[in-house]
Amino acid sequence: MSDAADPISSVREAIEQSDFLRTARGVRGDGGCALALGAIVPRQLARREIEQLEALGNSCADWTRVRVADGFDPRSVRHSSFHGDVVLGRFREPATLGDGVQVPSGVYGSTVADSCVGHNALVRDVGLLARSVVGESARVVRCGSVACDRGTTFGNGQRLPIVMEPGGRDVAVYAELTVAVAAVLARRGARDAIVERYEQAVAEYAAAARCDRGIVERGALVRDTVKVLSVYAGPHAVIDGATAVSDSTILSDSSDPASILTGACVERSIVQWGGRVSTLAVVERAVLAEHCVVERHAKVSASILGPNTAVGGGEISASLVGPFVGFHHQALLIAAFWPEGKGNVSYGANVGSNHTSRAPDQEIWPGEGNFFGLGVNAQFPCDFSAAPYSVFATGITIPPQKIVFPFSLVHHPPARPASAPAGLNELIPAWVLRENAYLLRRNEIKYRQRNRARRTPLELDVFRPSTVDRMRDARSRLEAVTEARDCYSEREIAGLGKNFLTEANRRQAIDAYGFYTEAYALRGLERVLREAAGDPPRPAAVLRAILATPSADATWEHQRRILHDELRLSDPAAALARLPAMLERMARDVERSKAKDDERGARIIDDYAAVHAPAHEDELVRGTWQETRRLQAGIAELLARLGGTP
Repeated sequence: MSDAADPISSVREAIEQSDFLRTARGVRGDGGCALALGAIVPRQLARREIEQLEALGNSCADWTRVRVADGFDPRSVRHSSFHGDVVLGRFREPATLGDGVQVPSGVYGSTVADSCVGHNALVRDVGLLARSVVGESARVVRCGSVACDRGTTFGNGQRLPIVMEPGGRDVAVYAELTVAVAAVLARRGARDAIVERYEQAVAEYAAAARCDRGIVERGALVRDTVKVLSVYAGPHAVIDGATAVSDSTILSDSSDPASILTGACVERSIVQWGGRVSTLAVVERAVLAEHCVVERHAKVSASILGPNTAVGGGEISASLVGPFVGFHHQALLIAAFWPEGKGNVSYGANVGSNHTSRAPDQEIWPGEGNFFGLGVNAQFPCDFSAAPYSVFATGITIPPQKIVFPFSLVHHPPARPASAPAGLNELIPAWVLRENAYLLRRNEIKYRQRNRARRTPLELDVFRPSTVDRMRDARSRLEAVTEARDCYSEREIAGLGKNFLTEANRRQAIDAYGFYTEAYALRGLERVLREAAGDPPRPAAVLRAILATPSADATWEHQRRILHDELRLSDPAAALARLPAMLERMARDVERSKAKDDERGARIIDDYAAVHAPAHEDELVRGTWQETRRLQAGIAELLARLGGTP
């Protein structure tokens, strides 16, 4: 997700550039003729055409209100009835159904009222097609009712009560809404200054979307669906076998077709490009961003879900959820402010107790990459936004608290120190860095391989300035301890929440946070030195001073200040020479964290080793070592080229 977004400018840009709004304006202006027929002006039927139509089983109380394009062939319209103002295009090319079968285009066995049917479109066995526009080569087949209420805005302009069910962080929605924009609005500090102007802009957007006709755009397929009411189905969208779709916008194109399938219900919602709702899932008053998937009986209500997030089973309600969240089992997520996403909600997790028996107004702020294990119970309010990539272990109960230590493990230890406060979980800062580097490596690769969002910029690097600054802050609080003891709580170290920390884990966390902070900064140095030593190379004096010279490159400047100001490194070559050994340790940590599965599995399951590849043969581990060797070789070459730099 982008670190910054201007909500008002985003809406204004959408108003000017939205293909959906452009289509809605056109349909509002001419009833859909241009969308259905292009530049062709329809004409009235000739007497012989009316006679042919009636001979083919068609009926109409007033044929003068049925207009057609030049080249219209009555033989393409059979056993149908027409009511009100109807426009029909030319039906010369066959229509291709979703399973590859080609059938003649035209209108067959259907009731059509106040609608336009475009060139080479197919309307077959539709109980009622009313106040609708069917674009060129679109297909509407075996549906109960495809109709539109007057003045629909296709779900745009409504306010969703995200995070706080009674309201307080509401976000007005429009078709191209992003998680970044919603996150700015949901934060109270920003809302007071901009929410009124933003909502005015969204009202203008909704006014531009307002229409009296449902729209099935060019190449879209609507098939075997009982009810389609007040829906905009974008180009090449697919509604196939759904139960009902109403008051909704489905953004789509040929590269990223959106789909609503197999028993799904979608109501008052927005489904963006590549989104999919299927297998009896229910989506009510929600926004699904690019390539978001909701399936297998899942329920999403009053929520905004980010790109590439997948919900299969379980329920999400009143939440703002960012990209790449995995939610594949029966679980609950409610009243969550999670714009960074990239996390997981496991089977049986109840991340939701927003009702304290007084009012359903409590909330949770998970952090980027948070992993909620099997059967976790989170009591509200909680704030883990400053604890990214932390793991909440199986079966624990998380009491209301704020945790400010990234890459941590929160668990119920099998044994606890005598000095540990009763009833607290144990927090191990930097545990993911020390013991589960495989997870971080897998996540970064997974994000890049699975990212299909082409319109939304996403931060895919785990280690970037914001994350590293959280590590630095955590390390400084751990180092600030002046009196060592066996066990610490929130009273001694701020940010531990309702957990305890042992002295051994404090010392190891200081080392891990420092190590990964330095590695991040040295990777930046490697990058800028490689660029500076390229062809043509920059002067040796410039290279010698590169650590002392401020830069306009924000990321490198962040890395440079860590190296120069904090670590007191001034010689670029000497600093870079530290990196190969650090890369070796990081790769070894990845393999070691995977090898723990081998060791445990072999102790428990007799033939574990026979069916599981050992860690050193794991594809991700091998890829990590290959990249490490490549980077080490490149650094050696770079250091040789920098040989003249003291």
